[in-house]
Amino acid sequence: MRLRGMSGKTVKAYCCCVRAYLVFLERDFEVLDEGKIRAFLIGKRDAGLASQTVNLYLNAIKFFYRDVLKVDTDIGIRFARRRQRLPVLLTHVEISRMILSTRNVKHRLLLALAYGAGLRVSEVLALRVSDIDFEKWLLCVRRGKGDRDRMTLLPEKLVDDLRFWSKGRDPMDFVFESQRGGKLSSRSAQNVFEAALKRAGVFRKATFHSLRHSFATHLLENGTDIRYIQELLGHSNIRTTQIYTKVTALGIRGIKSPL
Repeated sequence: MRLRGMSGKTVKAYCCCVRAYLVFLERDFEVLDEGKIRAFLIGKRDAGLASQTVNLYLNAIKFFYRDVLKVDTDIGIRFARRRQRLPVLLTHVEISRMILSTRNVKHRLLLALAYGAGLRVSEVLALRVSDIDFEKWLLCVRRGKGDRDRMTLLPEKLVDDLRFWSKGRDPMDFVFESQRGGKLSSRSAQNVFEAALKRAGVFRKATFHSLRHSFATHLLENGTDIRYIQELLGHSNIRTTQIYTKVTALGIRGIKSPL
């Protein structure tokens, strides 16, 4: 998996899944037995795991037999149907209150850039000074999800602040470094988000990723073509982007309740 350039998170997740499967089998793992795979997956469902997690186990097992053991037999088990959850969104006003109430400059820029450019938490934390194009108002997101590079927006309102923040720093420095050097952790970014959420008086179960959801939905409400939004978000499939058409208030506001 590492030779193929798969992400560290995927490698860790697959290894964990295969390890659990091998413990379940105890022996004879070289022989592909669909009945035992089904029993293993059903046990995971009965334990209360979500469909998405069960599908991760199935993907890992398929990879193990197909790519590691080189077993020619296909596994005919279908993936579990995933429950489609609507993303938690924040309003323009809520996001503005979060940003304005954050006194720490680094934290304020972190939140503003994640929302204004539609970045995943891993992407905003991995940004280096050299990834910012101040002249063209663009950001280069390197090795995003699926190990793909892409270009996205550099919000005009943040250009001067980011230029000042990056002044005199090495081009390979992380934009948002921790106090001890290196990039901030995802947990630290989530803590920054939760603290800002509390100060803004927002009491919904939002996460740092809600900033990205809100970016996409607000662009859609402003009339941006969904294909452009797909490119900005780095989605390989338009169907992933289309979830935002289900949560946008565009069009719904024009319908009157019969009550």
